[in-house]
Amino acid sequence: MPALDDPQTRTDLAALRAGALRWLGGGLLAVVLGCVAGAAVVRVTEDGGARPPGAGLLVVGLVLAGIAAALAGLGSLLRARRWTAGLAREPWRSGILRIAGPAMLHVESDDVDEPLRLRLMSTAVWRTREVQRLAGAEVRWAQVAPQEWVLSADGAGTVYGARPARRR
Repeated sequence: MPALDDPQTRTDLAALRAGALRWLGGGLLAVVLGCVAGAAVVRVTEDGGARPPGAGLLVVGLVLAGIAAALAGLGSLLRARRWTAGLAREPWRSGILRIAGPAMLHVESDDVDEPLRLRLMSTAVWRTREVQRLAGAEVRWAQVAPQEWVLSADGAGTVYGARPARRR
């Protein structure tokens, strides 16, 4: 049975998409706000008023941060779409999660001979800590692409992406 047939998986993917849409929407809103603020500063100075101190820096900061956030949201939306397609093909497998380092994971499963050695894709500290709290717990995993896995657990509320760990 494909993993996407599980209602919990659909809920977890919906939460991932909602977060991506928040980043995309917030980024676009910041860009628009930066443009409006820039237009307001230009209008004030054209009417003979003094240029507000730091207004140019604020406008540039809003636009650049907005572009970065919108790109992060768009990337997350594309990733969620790719993972949804992969989970529509692949079944969930279960295993025990072992933590091998800050973002290094080992998944011990009966489906594979040796543990999966994975590196968490997320670099956010809070997200890494969420996964670390699952140490020793049973997790579900699926390989959604040749070099990409998705992990989840009961009560996690989201899915986590991982790639093969580089061997040293």
